[in-house]
Amino acid sequence: MASVDVVTLENKSAGSVELPGAVFEAKVKPDLFHAEVRRQLAARRAGTHSTKNRHAASGGGSKPWRQKGTGRARQGTNRAPQWAGGGVVFGPVPRSYEHSLPKKVRRAALRGALSLRQGEDAITVVDAFPMEDFKTRRVAEVLGTLGLADESVLIVIVGRDEKLERSTRNLPRVDTLPVEGLNVFDVLRHKRLLLTKDAVEAIEARLDEARRKGGAEASG
Repeated sequence: MASVDVVTLENKSAGSVELPGAVFEAKVKPDLFHAEVRRQLAARRAGTHSTKNRHAASGGGSKPWRQKGTGRARQGTNRAPQWAGGGVVFGPVPRSYEHSLPKKVRRAALRGALSLRQGEDAITVVDAFPMEDFKTRRVAEVLGTLGLADESVLIVIVGRDEKLERSTRNLPRVDTLPVEGLNVFDVLRHKRLLLTKDAVEAIEARLDEARRKGGAEASG
């Protein structure tokens, strides 16, 4: 279990917090990263592409010419695939690209991603990140004070904070997520993590398998 310093938004010491080893010192498995990121990106695909087959294409109705006596090949409709403007054979249709991955595997991948950032000393913990108004400039100033001005940063908080989320929207390499939405893809595509102190405990509650089992047994 590693101990990291907790700072204020003014970059002043505010104590320390223990990062649970079960979550932030897990084994890093790139194959799990690949599987989970592939699942996430597949779920984001719209899958709205479509084509018309010979029954949906407009036109047709009668034979282009009589069956025999013309010297040409028999044709039943000018909406057949071999005709210009005809239907498409085995064309794409609206579909979902989602596929499942066991929840334990997904949690293991997220633990590995967090452990990777912890091993890189890329996690900063603040006591809180309150926002009194919608101010992108305020977020930029805080990141500059914390030495993260030129970094790709993922801010992780407990619950939703519309002011903070909208204030980071115009910063090109900064995103804000609640603990419930924390995922492997966003952790890997940001070089630095900025966690609130409460978020550390919430992440542990979400990803620590021993704690999850203990809670399940107690509720049972």
